[in-house]
Amino acid sequence: LFVCICHVFPSSSSSNSNSEFELKKMSQEEAKTNPVFLLFGKTGWLGGVVTQLLRDQGKTVHLAESRLQNREDVAKELDTIKPTHVLNAAGLTGRPNVDWCEDHKIEVIRVNVIGTLTLSDLCETRGIHCTHFATGCIYKYDEEHKIGGKPFTEEDKPNFAGSYYSKTKAMVEDLLREYSKVLVLRVRMPISDDLIQRNFITKITRYAKVVNIPNSMTVLTDMLPMAITMAENNLTGVYNYTNPGAISHNQILDLYTKYIDPNFKYENFTEEEQNKILKAERSNNELDSTKFVAAMEKLGVKVPDIHEAIVGVFKRMRKNLGLKDGEYYTSPGKI
Repeated sequence: LFVCICHVFPSSSSSNSNSEFELKKMSQEEAKTNPVFLLFGKTGWLGGVVTQLLRDQGKTVHLAESRLQNREDVAKELDTIKPTHVLNAAGLTGRPNVDWCEDHKIEVIRVNVIGTLTLSDLCETRGIHCTHFATGCIYKYDEEHKIGGKPFTEEDKPNFAGSYYSKTKAMVEDLLREYSKVLVLRVRMPISDDLIQRNFITKITRYAKVVNIPNSMTVLTDMLPMAITMAENNLTGVYNYTNPGAISHNQILDLYTKYIDPNFKYENFTEEEQNKILKAERSNNELDSTKFVAAMEKLGVKVPDIHEAIVGVFKRMRKNLGLKDGEYYTSPGKI
């Protein structure tokens, strides 16, 4: 009704400008207080966890049916649902791991590059905030960024292209920086409170041998609610979306042995030895979470350090596994 009155009774350019500002302000406030989420990636692990989190919070969430690379279908879905916020947890990471991407490069381009850009572009033209759960696996330790030294910031140029998956992710992130409605969250080695197959902890407990290198990681129980908060507050740009600090494979497995399975044993090998048995190299790095932590502090949220967060993971994991005091879990065999 307000818009119709503006058209029937034209006013000065100053009044029109003020009216447009008020409408925009109302729209932003409505998006913040009554957000409508549209999530891409409903069949994936991360997408499923985010969906459940939104529902637990009582949010309105729709699960996208269209595929990212099909522009007309995505546009139709956006125009039908009219979300205030889009969350993109879709993408090809490969099964059983990123080695798959080395032999399926065209498919990876269609989804991880074309699809991601298509969604961002369509959201931009409609004024819809769009959050991408991306990756921080676009760096590797180097002379300037040594283990235990200077971590990588959001402004450092990616220096890791050892896997085609990482190569496409670095490529698309650079282009996403041009969009004003896009929030890019760099996830690394995601960790959950259970032993689901995609959990980083589950992965390394199943490997015959593991490298022992400190890395930045993302504890989902801590971090996913923060992603929703960032989206609702319309934050944009690129963020290292990891718990502060770095933790090694051995440190995690030692805690697994302490809290979950005291009979668990593991064996190390070098990164060079690992590369010999893999089709694609793996990224190892520490990301600087200063920008992310500062943004959350402004929103009244504390981000726990990875060493604090990982202990919480194992305490919750014991509860989720139904382990009572003195009881422990028996780990499955190695792969």
